[in-house]
Amino acid sequence: MEPAEGPGALGFHGDEEIIEVVELGPAGPDDLADEMEDVDFDDEGAEEPDAEAWETEDDEGVEDSMEAQDDSEVTFNQHSASVFCVSLDPKTNTLAVTGGEDDKAFVWRVSDGELLFECSGHKDSVTCAGFSHDSVFVATGDMSGLIKVWRVETKEEVWSFEVGDLEWMEWHPQAHVLLAGTADGNSWMWKIPSGDCKTFQGPACPATCGRILPDGKRAVVGYEDGTMRIWDLKQGTSLHVLKGQDGHQDPLTCVASNQDGSLIMTGSVDCHTKLVNSATGKVVCVFKMESAAPKAPAGEGEEAESNSVESLGFCNVMPLAAVGYLDGTLAIFDLSTQSLRHKCQHESGIVQLLWEESSAVVYTCSLDGAVRLWDARSGKMISEYRGHSAEILDFAVNKDASIVVTTSGDHQAKVFCVQRPDR
Repeated sequence: MEPAEGPGALGFHGDEEIIEVVELGPAGPDDLADEMEDVDFDDEGAEEPDAEAWETEDDEGVEDSMEAQDDSEVTFNQHSASVFCVSLDPKTNTLAVTGGEDDKAFVWRVSDGELLFECSGHKDSVTCAGFSHDSVFVATGDMSGLIKVWRVETKEEVWSFEVGDLEWMEWHPQAHVLLAGTADGNSWMWKIPSGDCKTFQGPACPATCGRILPDGKRAVVGYEDGTMRIWDLKQGTSLHVLKGQDGHQDPLTCVASNQDGSLIMTGSVDCHTKLVNSATGKVVCVFKMESAAPKAPAGEGEEAESNSVESLGFCNVMPLAAVGYLDGTLAIFDLSTQSLRHKCQHESGIVQLLWEESSAVVYTCSLDGAVRLWDARSGKMISEYRGHSAEILDFAVNKDASIVVTTSGDHQAKVFCVQRPDR
């Protein structure tokens, strides 16, 4: 990973590399959504209208066709409940780790779905899982705050720690260091496997999302009160705080950075996306999106349809950013003109998006159980892959963008081989 070009560099162009977007939390299954205060869309408000829309508007029996059409090459079905998270090992992209509502996490082979080992000992839904930058370790974290780390080669647990309710977790891009955010507002950082620990105290509300910046020296953390902080990881001090008018009016759901770390994007339940210069902490611009559907007044006992930013990310090869919304809108923004370039509409909410590493292609997964590839230059859909009989809750794309691994509320993880006509 290349170092930042300079403290004040604000390059839109240049060798930008996709930073995986950190999600606020899994969304979908009823009982989990009820438990999680930080989930920014619930089943009553969002999934049911979507579900009705694609049951009634399209041909009858779309749910049957959802189950019938399976474009996947491999299905991993060791989970016995919704599968919330997936990551691929960065070094070889041959292993996946998945975590689910069954309190289990598994490391398995992408090529044939063969189970390598179970990351055992969790007593709550496993909502976070990922490999270290060199694929030596794999970490799994459950909602109650129990985090465990395993050495992949020996399949042995090497470290565990218990924090408050876990919101998110991610590995450092260059070191065996783990960062996690919890519901009490703290962010925790540990050296693995020694366990040396540092905490970064946020406001007294959940640290809903976070990201270590590419320089490895700073992290950006978003909070439920709408504030965002950039932390100096070595000093443990806050470099910049965005709050009030500069911050968001509602909880942050996701953050991302471009490859040199000069730019940060924050997304929120308030439907706004802010572009921030990480060196100065100043907001460069705000992307606002009105809901595609006019909000119907809620009847008694009903909740109004909500919209929020669910996922976002920077393109590597062009000055573009993508933002995915709960109402199914994928917005492609042009960073050089700070304007909306394309709006790509999905029939149901977008759960997550990821950019290809070396092209202007963005992948989305949504509550209708499909993965879609979009050409950000034209705004046109390239292809669509189906195979799940429920919403997709997380997905990962390998380095050369030939494989997509998805997890779903149907208790399965699937591997799709992505065929692109332009390659």
